Order: sequence, then C-alpha cells, then structure tokens
Amino acid sequence: MKNTISVKHLTKIYQKIKAVDNLSFDVREGEILGLLGPNGSGKSTTINCILSLLKYDKGEIKIFDQPMSPDAYEIKRQIGVVFQDVAVFEELNVYDNIDFFCGLYIKDKAERAKCVEDAIKLVGLQDFRKFYPKQLSGGLLRRLNIACGIAHKPKLIFLDEPTVAVDPQSRNHILENIETLRKRGATVVYTTHYMEEAEQLCDRIIIIDKGKIIASGTPTELKKLVKNKPIKEVSGPTLNDVFLELTGKDLRD
Repeated sequence: MKNTISVKHLTKIYQKIKAVDNLSFDVREGEILGLLGPNGSGKSTTINCILSLLKYDKGEIKIFDQPMSPDAYEIKRQIGVVFQDVAVFEELNVYDNIDFFCGLYIKDKAERAKCVEDAIKLVGLQDFRKFYPKQLSGGLLRRLNIACGIAHKPKLIFLDEPTVAVDPQSRNHILENIETLRKRGATVVYTTHYMEEAEQLCDRIIIIDKGKIIASGTPTELKKLVKNKPIKEVSGPTLNDVFLELTGKDLRD
C-alpha cells in the first residue's frame, strides 16, 4: 500500500525543549490514522510541521511521495484541514462560507457550485444553507466548519478534535461523514480525546507523549499492551487503559 504521508526523524525544538523528538511514521493511502496523546504531547506541532505551517529543526516530510514545503502549492491544493477552533466568516451564510473556502482551490464556478452542494449534503446542512453562523447550534457550526475544509474534495484530510462540545446527533453525523470521506478515497489524520471514537474510526493509532511515539498499531493491538488484562469477547481493556498503562495519564482529563 502506498504512503500518503512519510515522516522521517522529525525534530522540533522550542528553547532547548524538544516538542517533537526524532519522530518517524507513515500514513497509508486510504486509511484513517488516529494521532493521540495528552495535551502538550506534540500532536499539534507535528501536524503543523507536516503542513509546513511551522519550521522544524531536522527531518524529512513527504506528501504524495513529494517533498513538502511552504511553497508546495500543488500538494496543498489536495489537502483539507479542519482545526479544532471553528474558523468561518460571521457575515457570510452557510452556502457563501463554503463557497468562499472552496473558491480558494476551485476557480471554475460550475465545478465549485457542485462541490459546495456536495459538501452541504454530506454534512447535512441542506435546510440551513441561508443561515448565518450565529444562528447555528454548536453541532451545526462544527458541521459547517468541516464542510468548509473538505468542499474542494481533498485527497488528504486533517481533522483536529472535530466533535468537541457537540450534541450526540451531530457527533454521530460527523463520524459518519468521516467514514464516507474515506470510502470516497480520502486519507484521514484524526486527533481526538474520545477513546471510543478512535476505536470506532481508526485503522491505526499512534500514541505520542513528550514528542515521541510510545506505541502504535490497530486498536486491538494496542489493547493487548495492557498487562494482565486479556481481551475478551464481551469486555476487556479500553484504549484509555492503554494510555494509563503507558503514560500514567488519563487522556480524558
């Protein structure tokens, strides 16, 4: 299987503190990779380095088998990013917000209009296209944020805590959307503090602490790391048990 992302020996130092410490991993084409770790573990720094939003001290990053750099615009056109903080324009309605962000990548009006409609349908905002952000609930606002990030149909998508503080209905809708995006051929890098989400969605999970990878594998493989807690058909260790075992921290805190 081809790699969509290849990270080799990535190191980022802030005032003699290694925020990312010789990190190496691959993200395979068409998979959902969970990037998990406590606050301050280096997740956001790693993602910002991959996206060339942050300079790093050492290492090599390739996306689609091409070196990633700040001016790698052809690569960036194929990437969608949905950060945890909602970033939309309050003065634009749902349709116009999505159209604006999609227009950064797609100039043809007819093609862009189809992409915007597809994004609205995907996130379930058909009845809210003329609503302004301040008129939307928290869950619907999250859906809008996702639509703005994926409307141009990127091959690689970064989702940073997309279900934080949303209602259960919107949360389920968002998770279904992510599965749909993968079925359409996208590769997804996903960060979350909800262990059940990671277990439900992710093909593989990488656990980072203090800038280093301390464990990686499928959810089942990781749960086997928990000592003296064999997995049973009905019950067994959770992914949070894995965090407690490896780091002494509860990821939910």
